[in-house]
Amino acid sequence: MLGLRCLDGSALAVVPIASLDRGGTPFEVTLELWRDGDSFGAVGERCGYFLAGLAARVAAARAEGSPQAARWPDPDDRFPDPVPGDTAREPELFAFRYRDRGDVLSTGELRCSLRTSSMWVGRQRSAAGRWRVARRAVIEAWGSSGRGVRAVLTSAELARFLADLLAEADRARAGHPPRPAPPAR
Repeated sequence: MLGLRCLDGSALAVVPIASLDRGGTPFEVTLELWRDGDSFGAVGERCGYFLAGLAARVAAARAEGSPQAARWPDPDDRFPDPVPGDTAREPELFAFRYRDRGDVLSTGELRCSLRTSSMWVGRQRSAAGRWRVARRAVIEAWGSSGRGVRAVLTSAELARFLADLLAEADRARAGHPPRPAPPAR
């Protein structure tokens, strides 16, 4: 289990569960969401391939010499560029709204969007300062009860979360049970 510390103080665990083909062979994963040890929802049928692609894009964006490095000197602000044509103010890095097409919409949701914020660094009402612009990944989860939680991550934290999630997904596909949740970060 992978734990995220949410802004409300709760712990959100994202647990990859193997999806099995008709013969019982694991081939992909679904994500179970747990909030403070209680079942919160299930999302993302066959999402492992997509998450692996995102992890590679985050790693490439964080690398020195990447196009993002030229625009964002702090590696924690470097995230993949949105897909061409995406004009959203807060582009989504992923969104899993239910487990499969037959599910009702209230079975859970997990999404990650990119948010940019600016803060004036320096004395108030003084020209002796500068804007500090930061980008963060915002992971939001909604449970089957309709209640939501939110965690804010740097690109390094998102990269670590994705790497841990993919490692657990590999364990799940190999038939191993999920590991106990570490302390939420």
